[in-house]
Amino acid sequence: MIEKIGPFNLCLMILYITMNFFKKITKFKVFFIAEIGINHNGNIKNALKLIEAAKFAGCDAVKFQKRTPEIATPKSQWDIMRDTPWGKMRYIDYKKKIEFGKKEYDIINKFCKEQKILWTASCWDVPSVKFIEKYKVKFHKVASACITDFALLHKLKKTKKPIIISTEMSSENQIKKAVKFLSQKNLSILHCNSSYPSPSDQLNLNYIKTLKSLFKKSVIGYSGHEMNLVSSVASAILGAKIIERHITLDKSMWGTDQKSSIEPFGFARLIKDIRIVEMSLGKTKKIVYPEEKKIMKKLRKYL
Repeated sequence: MIEKIGPFNLCLMILYITMNFFKKITKFKVFFIAEIGINHNGNIKNALKLIEAAKFAGCDAVKFQKRTPEIATPKSQWDIMRDTPWGKMRYIDYKKKIEFGKKEYDIINKFCKEQKILWTASCWDVPSVKFIEKYKVKFHKVASACITDFALLHKLKKTKKPIIISTEMSSENQIKKAVKFLSQKNLSILHCNSSYPSPSDQLNLNYIKTLKSLFKKSVIGYSGHEMNLVSSVASAILGAKIIERHITLDKSMWGTDQKSSIEPFGFARLIKDIRIVEMSLGKTKKIVYPEEKKIMKKLRKYL
């Protein structure tokens, strides 16, 4: 049994019940991924709390990040000294400190099964793909920093599993090359901006419509790093079918991703709002509903 989320727990339970209500009355279109990433700060208890929070908020999946530090970290960055919760240390030593291994992923795998929530990890190098594949994850995620790593893309393609790629920091030509190389039907492409947090005037959400036009056989989605929730809601209106946002227990926690992440209540609010949007969008034809006809008889002089 893991430690509860303290004062959040009762409210999260209420939100969980609310989300179950929405499941019964809507046909879900958007798939939600809670990006845990490295927001656990190397602490498995934090990771389990984040999984629990994502489940309560109504997420479909959680995602971690898996690296072989010596491969995924540019050598020019290894010896740069960095302030960390464990004191000042070399960047490469910090990367090793926060990296989960078999012990932690065994616990994560078991807990996600108990919570009935999907999980995966974006692999930053070929050995990490081999490691994560042992857990029989249902899909893979390519981090935007890895979209030009064709050795990694080749390894992921060989798994024959659905692949999601993020496109921040990428030109349209780089995106096209990656999509052409992967050349698979079960491919999803996420529009995003790599600033943490992303300024609202640089989100360029209309590019979601361009991606839908360019890659008609792929599922198009959005990975957000902005401080607000409304931009992610707007991405759903524009046609995003997958929405990924970073999740955190507390935005004030140590870590580069925490400030651009959403706390549990915020994530639940985001999902609730998008579910309402899904219901509200309706059809492309004009419909006069039975409830309106009653009002028509009451108010219209000429029927």
